[in-house]
Amino acid sequence: MGLIVGEENYNNFGSKMIVIKDNGCYDVDVYFPKYNWIYKKATRQSFRKGEIKCPYERRYCGMGYLGEGEYKISKNGKCTKCFNTWSNMMKRCYDNNIKKKYTTYEDCEVCEEWHNFQNFAKWYEENYYEIEGEKMCLDKDILVHGNKIYSPSTCIIVPNRINVLFIKSDKNRGDLPIGVQWDKKYNKYRIQAHIGKKLTTIKRVDTIEEAFSIYKKVKEDEIKYVAEQYKEWIPKELYNAMYNYKIDIND
Repeated sequence: MGLIVGEENYNNFGSKMIVIKDNGCYDVDVYFPKYNWIYKKATRQSFRKGEIKCPYERRYCGMGYLGEGEYKISKNGKCTKCFNTWSNMMKRCYDNNIKKKYTTYEDCEVCEEWHNFQNFAKWYEENYYEIEGEKMCLDKDILVHGNKIYSPSTCIIVPNRINVLFIKSDKNRGDLPIGVQWDKKYNKYRIQAHIGKKLTTIKRVDTIEEAFSIYKKVKEDEIKYVAEQYKEWIPKELYNAMYNYKIDIND
């Protein structure tokens, strides 16, 4: 039985669909009025079951959508690195369970341009590079200190070795400055920082001010040291940002 032009239904995502052409079981054009978009050559069955998807539906954390373009989310049955990076970025900003677990992502957001996967994928393809033996990560706050917005102007691809340099343990330090923790066993302030690949206790001192001062010097020196190690392989803007990076007591 055919469909009637003008017949309406809702897909499984809740979007309204309207039949605008029915030339047979496998040739139905369906209009999505909310997005002013047409799905061509659908099947009658997919319309009746609500299985037709619109690429502008914000199916990812209620914010992200796939859009239309050349970039695919999978290849040979596996999600691409680009899609996984985009999906994880959206989750960090808009998945409440992730944000509760990792408080460092509180107040983080993705720029509207990157809600569209196609826009992000274009930037990713133009900026992605690899370093042998390294996992590559998307970073939002090395180029722009303290930044909370993922966007083309604030993000850069970095090797994991550099990424971990800027990890913060807000839960462990409480209200104390970055790099400083209270050590009950010694009744002193403990200074910790990632040196090499390990979180290392540097020293224990009597005052917060001294502790932060030591941490700041050690951390900035470590960032410069790693920048020099990777200078040959990383983008110049990343090297410059690292070499000039300053630790702030409010980080």
